[in-house]
Amino acid sequence: MWMRVLAAQSDIPIAEWNSLISELAPPNEEALRHWLKDRGVSGYAANLLVMEYFGYPDFLSANADELIDGQYTDRQHLRPIYDAIIQTVSTFGDFTIQTRKSYVSLVTPKRTFARVKPTTKKRVDVGLRLANQTPGGRLKSCNFQSTMQVRFELTDLDALDEEAIDLLREAYKYNC
Repeated sequence: MWMRVLAAQSDIPIAEWNSLISELAPPNEEALRHWLKDRGVSGYAANLLVMEYFGYPDFLSANADELIDGQYTDRQHLRPIYDAIIQTVSTFGDFTIQTRKSYVSLVTPKRTFARVKPTTKKRVDVGLRLANQTPGGRLKSCNFQSTMQVRFELTDLDALDEEAIDLLREAYKYNC
C-alpha cells in the first residue's frame, strides 16, 4: 500500500528514490523528511523511503509468532487467554488473524470483527465491532480502535465464559 502511495505522489520508482537518497546521504530522519517534503513526498510514501534508508523497525520484519510472543513477554500468564480466544473463534467459521505489534485483529472474510490486546499486565481487552451496541454491564467503551464500539475485559480463563463467547460470536456473525 505504501508503494502505491509513493507511485501516486511521484513518477520516480523506489529504486531510483533509494539511489537519490543514498547520494544525498541525509544525516538524520528529519533532514530526509524535509528533503522529501520539498519534492512532494509525504505521509506513508515518506515513511517508506525513510525506512528504506535508515532501516525498518523490528516489528515490521517480525513474523506473526514473534509479534504475539512480544505482546505477552512480560505477561505470560495472559497468553492462555489469547490462545483460548483463538481456539474459540476457530469454531465460528473462516477468519484471519492479522498480527500487529501491540494487538491482534480477527477478520471475517468481509472485515475485522474483534481486536485482542493485552492492555495491561493484568488483563486482555477484546474490542468488538457491533453496531448499535453501547457500553453497559460487562461491555465497556472501547478506546483502542474507532471501529470497535465496545470491549470486554478478560483477567483469567474463567472470564472467557458463555457470555463472552456469545459476544464474540455475535460480532463474528454481524461482520460476515
